Amino acid sequence: MAPTIEELDVMVRSFTRAAANRYAIDFPQKAAQAALNQFKEDPDAWLLVDKILTDASYPQTKYLGLQVLDHVIMTRWKVLPREQCLGIRNFVGQSIVDCSSTEESLKSQRTLLNKLNLVLISILKQEWPHNWPTFINEIIGSCQISLSICENNMIILRLLSEEVFDYSADQMTSAKTRNLKTTMCNEFSQIFQLCQEILTTANQPTLIKATLETLLRFCNWIPLGYIFETP
Repeated sequence: MAPTIEELDVMVRSFTRAAANRYAIDFPQKAAQAALNQFKEDPDAWLLVDKILTDASYPQTKYLGLQVLDHVIMTRWKVLPREQCLGIRNFVGQSIVDCSSTEESLKSQRTLLNKLNLVLISILKQEWPHNWPTFINEIIGSCQISLSICENNMIILRLLSEEVFDYSADQMTSAKTRNLKTTMCNEFSQIFQLCQEILTTANQPTLIKATLETLLRFCNWIPLGYIFETP
């Protein structure tokens, strides 16, 4: 039987506290680790992730839930029913919006948000562009909601660029890599226009920094003439 969220909190807290204390008795740590390993190996554990993110009181429990979900995305995505894939996609997207909707939440939820962003990248490697052709339009459109969402969207675009152009050789087939690179290049004009607008109008230092870091990543693969010749 799957553990409750409260039980997961207790197991994760016991494990992390014992791991941090070298003088702790070894048995509680080993028992907690065994229970956590059993949970991660349960093929249905990912079904609890939404409740874990909503109800868990211990941050590391939420990170564990996202680790389980990321593993499912990387190993079982193609065999999951389509409605479950869409459910995961929408859930992760909404969780990212919730965590980045205000400047306060962007700061307080930064570690969780970073992990959510990486889970979204895992989904994009499975879904984009064939099953999610509107992703770039959606992320550009959501930048209008708030400056904090816009800032995190810049981070997502940077991570996507890194995944496609820097790390793809070891993680994806050559055909998949070519398709992603072609799509990224085709969509780049919209992204560049967004970056231009931010740098022209924004006065928030963290947003400007995130935008410049994203553009810097893009400079690794876009023709330099594009930047200098674009008005």
